[in-house]
Amino acid sequence: MALVRTRKIIDDEGAAAAIAAAAAHAEQNGYRVVIAVVDHSGELVQLSRTPGAQIASSRVAVDKARTAAIFVRPSREIEEQVSAGRLGALALHGASALTGGIPLKVDGQVVGAIGTSGETPDEDEACSLAGAASELSVREVPALTFEGAREAAETVAAVARERGLAPMTAVVDAGGELIYLSRPDDAQVASVRVSTDKARTAAIYRRPSKDFEDQAANGRPSALHLARAVPLQGGMPIVVNGEVVGAIGVSGASSADEDQELAEIGAAAKVEG
Repeated sequence: MALVRTRKIIDDEGAAAAIAAAAAHAEQNGYRVVIAVVDHSGELVQLSRTPGAQIASSRVAVDKARTAAIFVRPSREIEEQVSAGRLGALALHGASALTGGIPLKVDGQVVGAIGTSGETPDEDEACSLAGAASELSVREVPALTFEGAREAAETVAAVARERGLAPMTAVVDAGGELIYLSRPDDAQVASVRVSTDKARTAAIYRRPSKDFEDQAANGRPSALHLARAVPLQGGMPIVVNGEVVGAIGVSGASSADEDQELAEIGAAAKVEG
């Protein structure tokens, strides 16, 4: 089984092309909108505001785009579920039940998404559809597979068992989302979230989570305010061919230092297959 695969993601030029096409449609129709393009993980790549667009739309456009990216479908579908009486859809984590978000696809693969906000739902969506229909450029990057994530986590688990330990080990993708969790029977429950938090921090900041603990402990307490960062050692990026493909987080060993040591062992496990 392949431990690493290749996937396409929207690049800066592709995001600019999508925004330009959406903005041209808006200009032709006199729309005042904000247009956002996110990557496949729902994280912002580029944002543009046409003259006169309402300020609130900056966040709404991103929310629509993120919804389309992480649910791999137009955000209209979620709004339609809610309008049809399925109110539980409002509780979907990360979803904004508002029409106007469209996935961006290249060769059948979602490489990002575009969201527009500022006019009516149909008008917003029309702008996003124009952007999605543009010629999109992408780049190819290595991505961790389920098998690769399991290999890294089980490498840690094997070393931990030899030491008589039962830590929790989480492996996330490059966007910080969970792929694999190793949970021994004797592991502490709290470590489910802690290990995942450590891994996410290492993935999205592209550095060991220990860096932030060191900052906070050595005169920079404001490091605690970094978005989505957890300043606890034990999270390490997993790097393949110079690209961060994910990260591993360990929690519940005999000490914080041992969490860090085990995470380093997991991150160094062979995932180039």
